[in-house]
Amino acid sequence: MRIAATMLSALLVFVAAIPAGAATPDTIHVGRASPDSFLFALLDLGTDAHIWDRVNLKPVMSAFKSDAQQQQAFVAGELDFGLGSGPAMGYRSKGIPAMAVAEMYGSPSNMCVIVAQNSPIKTPRDLKGKTITVSSAGSLTDWLVHETSREQGWGNDGINSLEMGAIEPRIAAMNAGQTAGAVADLSVGYRVEETHEGRVLMSFGLIKHFITHAVFASDSMIANHPDIVDRFLRGWFMTVAYARSHKAETVASAVAALHQSPAVASRLYDEELPGLSKDGTFDTQSVAAVAASLKELGIMDSVPDPKTLYTTRFTPVKI
Repeated sequence: MRIAATMLSALLVFVAAIPAGAATPDTIHVGRASPDSFLFALLDLGTDAHIWDRVNLKPVMSAFKSDAQQQQAFVAGELDFGLGSGPAMGYRSKGIPAMAVAEMYGSPSNMCVIVAQNSPIKTPRDLKGKTITVSSAGSLTDWLVHETSREQGWGNDGINSLEMGAIEPRIAAMNAGQTAGAVADLSVGYRVEETHEGRVLMSFGLIKHFITHAVFASDSMIANHPDIVDRFLRGWFMTVAYARSHKAETVASAVAALHQSPAVASRLYDEELPGLSKDGTFDTQSVAAVAASLKELGIMDSVPDPKTLYTTRFTPVKI
């Protein structure tokens, strides 16, 4: 009995010595609506910098070719969280069981139009009547084509958009002369400039009020595990804060995750990082712009009440 008591005492001492953070981390499934985005690659930086460990989460990452593919994964119950576009906030009206829980990135300054290296197109005015490829119908890339047409005074369809999914076949079609160009993440634009496959014609930084990217959580996660939603958002915005003060580490992580050159990753860091939200708070004017885009894209028949597109339950995020 004395031996048993001694063993029990030792066990209790051992258990008491285990730090609180040593609990088994919760596994979560996280998607990104583009495999090429420098901003979405911050998920990997969170792993490299052990930030997900600090919030006791173990993310299993998936990369999709478009918002549409990511929304399908939410429907299939394969995702807990996703980084996607502002217009994807409207897919909830189509029965997608996920909701925007934090604003990620405002003005679409990280998006651009790329054209072939030897293209005669020199300015946005030269795009009239041309065909530009996008990832999917109703996506951010699709909206940017039509918004450019409207800004040029040509109405919704002064530029034709053609959905082709992943960026690789879109670049091939552009260089074969089958299309005039493509809307892409700036990371793709800088990459094709470096490899002389194309050049950046324009970026979309002039659009000041918009939500380019948002953080989404599944309905199940919001209803049943709000504590995990809190921890995921805290981990994300801790990663954003870390990135702002650790350029070398952020660039190195992006180089590994995206297979980009250090020069391109460094350029993206300087261009894109300032636009990231620090605490996820939704800008109401930007949400209203997203709501208007949903009718313009045909996702919804009328402009919805912007308040139905997101929840403020988890923001602002305190880190």
